[in-house]
Amino acid sequence: MDLDDLTPKKPKGHEIGKDLSTLSVDELRALIETLKGEIARIEAVLGEKQSSRNAAEAAFKR
Repeated sequence: MDLDDLTPKKPKGHEIGKDLSTLSVDELRALIETLKGEIARIEAVLGEKQSSRNAAEAAFKR
């Protein structure tokens, strides 16, 4: 027997397109807050990448 089989599996996070009808009102509210946080994190990384891209484009246009 493999020891990995005995290790409790971590529940997966939300998957896009997942059936939401099984979630309670509180779970849906928590999911919304989690997704808002994830959107903010993605937007921050996007802003950093856009700044880097703009700087590179400006350097190569000289």
